[in-house]
Amino acid sequence: MDKVSSDCPYPGCFFCVMKEANPSKRRASVLKFFRELPCQDDDGQVLPISGLWNTAMAHPNDPEFIELGIFECMSALIWKGLKNRRWLSHDQNIYIPYYAAHIIGSYTMNMEEFAESAVHAGVIPPLVELLRGRLTWVEQRVAVRALGHLATYASTFPTVASHGEILELSIQLAMSSLEIVYSHFYQYVDRRLSYHCDLLTRGMGGVEMESRKAEEWASQLQCWSLQLINCFAFKPEFLPTICKQEFLTKLPGMWGGLVNENSPAGIGLLRTICHQKLGRGPVASCPGIIEALCNIARSSDDWQYMAIDCLLWLLQDPNTCHKVIDKVVPALVDLAEITTLGDHKKLGDSIVNVLQDCIESQGSGRSSISSRTKEQIEDLLSSKQRLKWEKNMPKEDLHIKQAAALVVKLEGNSLFSSGNISGAASKYSEALALCPMRSKKERVVLYSNRAQCYLLLQQPLAAISDATRALCLHRPVNRHAKSLWRRAQAYDMLGLAKESLLDAILFINECSQSNDPDLSLRQNKVPDYAERLVKKQMRAAWLFREAAIKHGGVHNQGDGGDIYGPETDDSEWETASESDMGNDGIGDDDDGDWNNDDERKD
Repeated sequence: MDKVSSDCPYPGCFFCVMKEANPSKRRASVLKFFRELPCQDDDGQVLPISGLWNTAMAHPNDPEFIELGIFECMSALIWKGLKNRRWLSHDQNIYIPYYAAHIIGSYTMNMEEFAESAVHAGVIPPLVELLRGRLTWVEQRVAVRALGHLATYASTFPTVASHGEILELSIQLAMSSLEIVYSHFYQYVDRRLSYHCDLLTRGMGGVEMESRKAEEWASQLQCWSLQLINCFAFKPEFLPTICKQEFLTKLPGMWGGLVNENSPAGIGLLRTICHQKLGRGPVASCPGIIEALCNIARSSDDWQYMAIDCLLWLLQDPNTCHKVIDKVVPALVDLAEITTLGDHKKLGDSIVNVLQDCIESQGSGRSSISSRTKEQIEDLLSSKQRLKWEKNMPKEDLHIKQAAALVVKLEGNSLFSSGNISGAASKYSEALALCPMRSKKERVVLYSNRAQCYLLLQQPLAAISDATRALCLHRPVNRHAKSLWRRAQAYDMLGLAKESLLDAILFINECSQSNDPDLSLRQNKVPDYAERLVKKQMRAAWLFREAAIKHGGVHNQGDGGDIYGPETDDSEWETASESDMGNDGIGDDDDGDWNNDDERKD
């Protein structure tokens, strides 16, 4: 190199090169460094690579190193690690393939021209070898990340797709990633590779930190595999490979978890598949997927709108409509009052229009609808017509209807308090028939109250339906605390841990933000019963649960507390009926009326 610091023990030190004041000399020295590094066997090579890793993370759009050959250098280093195990095991060289693949992924995640340079530099073949698992799951994670970025761009996707094994490997990795990380790292603390631990925690944590980060990285490994598959799913020619029943049925259960909640994961891929005509047929033929899509569509998941899109596309396709309509309509009817979900506007109107088309197509003989399904759609359309009629009604008549609904609601509250739950539910139904459609706040309360009755009557599906309707009517959407709690309990009764967990967490958030004077007097605003449900469902929805059961880390019973934190005493767990029987706020329309735990037990 042209200039080396007199204090540096390493000839040609990269960090000394970067201190060169003359820009042209510095570029020439960096170019030389990138060319010579893969051929050197000196100690300390991991230091400049880790420095480049930091630079790539901090400045992924800077073209300087791209122009000077960093992709060629990283590709050569990965090949060296794959072919020369003696070199790989020397000094700290074991870290280098990981850093090299990570650098490639960082520089290609934003800029298409960088991705083109990477492809021309030949990065794909060594990344594919890492994807195969030639080293470990840690290198697989960064390889699938980098390949996912390269597959995102129109100009580089064909080269990625030309390596036919990438799609198959990604599908297998998406299905097996959690088990791989669990069995190769998480399960046996004393067998963990030291460099894995260092990469996970950067040397700043113990066993507990390693385990938490391993769960996060396992989720990323799965989600990044799904992201790569999603790039292929936009092309019809790859759908036969993707749409195999073994893989499709597992997609709804693939989610980012609480550690990777920003990824649409399995539901994102399902949405892409359902957008394609060739993809809708296989999805419609898997009953388990349709049921799961309905659950996600009703849930408070951030990706709720994706499930709704899937259901609507399946209904709009004459080749799949008849297969799914009876399962899909109940969920969509519950969601018909939704106005906006994030950036997605007028979802409720879209739902109503699609369901109306289903009725009309039946009249023309293009589809077959059961009498029960037809009745549900017609009831929905009648309610929309009722709303139009009410707009032309005198205000006095509307006030009379509202007052009559209030009287009937109070009768329902009285029946509920006396223990006549079935009678109370009937009164709330009667009140809903009287209550003006535009009185949304009152209708939220009526649906939520009836949901509570259904819970106590051990009818969780009906409770979920009414709680969902209340949450769709509420403003903001999905933020009515009592309905969230009631639906969380109903999901719990059905064993739907993820859906119950999401609702319970949102319920706790609403408790924490409540302005209710009684609630604000508490030192801890989060109800104990909600905390217990969250802990229970976090164990049941634990990312490694299936892998732990398979590998003997937990018995397939109960809520598996032995694998996810200390077990709670089951005798303290309140069932839905026990925890809400004493709730005297059933008829109130404020969001903050929850009794304390002692009162609930009474």
